[in-house]
Amino acid sequence: MVEKLGTQGFMDELCNGFRILMDGEKGVITLESLRRNSVVLGLGGMSDDELKSMLEEGDLDGDGSLNQMEFCVLMFRLSPELMKGSRRWLEQMLN
Repeated sequence: MVEKLGTQGFMDELCNGFRILMDGEKGVITLESLRRNSVVLGLGGMSDDELKSMLEEGDLDGDGSLNQMEFCVLMFRLSPELMKGSRRWLEQMLN
């Protein structure tokens, strides 16, 4: 996917995904916002326990929600092929 979109395009897509799922007032992904917007991702059939597990897996600071950085880290962790190229993409972003 990164090869198709380029590094900046891919990062933009991750940010767009975060914005789709986040609570507009709180600026983070909460259980409620994930439940409300999960249909967009094809996750409409997931139970609250499954959605909570997703949040807990990515919640690095323990506040019960995902900020943009936590969301991006989770997306990379869940996609091993992204991890393989992440160092190269980071170098491209910094140059």
